[in-house]
Amino acid sequence: MDIRPILSTLLRHKTAAALIVIEIALTCAIICNALFMISDRLTQIREVSGLAENELVRLQITSIGSDKEETARTRSDLAALRAIPGVKDATVLNQVPFVNSSWNSSVRLSQDQQQSTVNATTYMAEDQFIETLGLKLVAGRDFNPDEYVDAGDVLNAVGGDFTIPAAIITRKLADKLFPGEDPIGKGFYSWSDQPTRVVGVVEHLVRPNQMGGPTAREYAMAFPLRPHYNLGGNYLVRTDPERRQEVLEAAKKVLLANGADRILLEDNTKTVEELRREFYQAPRAMAWLLGIVCVALLLITALGIIGLASFWVQQRTKQIGVRRALGATRGQILRYFQTENFLLATIGIAVGMLLAFAINQALMGKYEMARLPALYLPFGALLLWGLGQLAVLAPARRAAAIPPATATRSV
Repeated sequence: MDIRPILSTLLRHKTAAALIVIEIALTCAIICNALFMISDRLTQIREVSGLAENELVRLQITSIGSDKEETARTRSDLAALRAIPGVKDATVLNQVPFVNSSWNSSVRLSQDQQQSTVNATTYMAEDQFIETLGLKLVAGRDFNPDEYVDAGDVLNAVGGDFTIPAAIITRKLADKLFPGEDPIGKGFYSWSDQPTRVVGVVEHLVRPNQMGGPTAREYAMAFPLRPHYNLGGNYLVRTDPERRQEVLEAAKKVLLANGADRILLEDNTKTVEELRREFYQAPRAMAWLLGIVCVALLLITALGIIGLASFWVQQRTKQIGVRRALGATRGQILRYFQTENFLLATIGIAVGMLLAFAINQALMGKYEMARLPALYLPFGALLLWGLGQLAVLAPARRAAAIPPATATRSV
């Protein structure tokens, strides 16, 4: 089809054409960035934590006892928790995933290194750490019994005059520290002036919070340091999914029975699946909100295209009648309006792509968002092209249905 008559008509209606181009451009820019942000939020929500989430319950307790008293009671608590019917494993940690605070440490590869290589979260691990959390060991081994030390002894040491005998790290942290190398047996420096040796690598283990952004979520390491109540008081108990509530209630009674000077933090005592659901509540709400914005924008744009096309059909009744009288078929009239809309949409999409990058650059500077992948631009273009053709279809079919005689009498 010759597009020169179409361009000539559009030039005679500059204002209406410019308005629809601007509307499509803004929609394209916002849709591309909104879809990227939705994808980013969904990626966060679906991330693999490494934990056997559907089998775990978390209890948090605090007390006013001394470190030595708490260390002894922690041992008796664990023995009592592991004796509850239905309990597979139990352990105590200084922190758990899916909360809003974490223990974080800089990691260096040499003692005299001034700038840290990475910042990683630190789990203090009691025995049955890997078994209870359900972590997958992909290299090396678990901690040996003789490698465990009381966390209080390490934390109360003067300066860095102590040694952390071993560490288990995540695969992503291993790739960051020792790219392309076998990390087992390698040493790094964190907390102590003495090197800590890597003895094992787990496939996944997430940081408790979002510190450092998505790339740093799995920069995690575990030390064989036995924590007590004053270091988080987080007990994790593993059981069958259908027995979680039963085991949770029994575990509460066990912990409260082991001392009158302790408080069970009920708001933090729940299944790990509940912790995860609450942790991702904001990203989930944001994804829904952005989805609603996308649908609303597409609907408004479609209505704008329908309105403009309907107006032009009404204004060009004589022109359409003349073309029909000269032999133009219904299909040719239909294609005329579809081509016209395609040209407007193409101009709007081209401008919208530039705006999409500009908006993304602003978001990167203010909110530390990632760069908009180029893949979202052709996806947004196809979406708007398809929307435009669907929106103009009804007005174009009405135009194509105008009989030549009726169009001529309307002069």
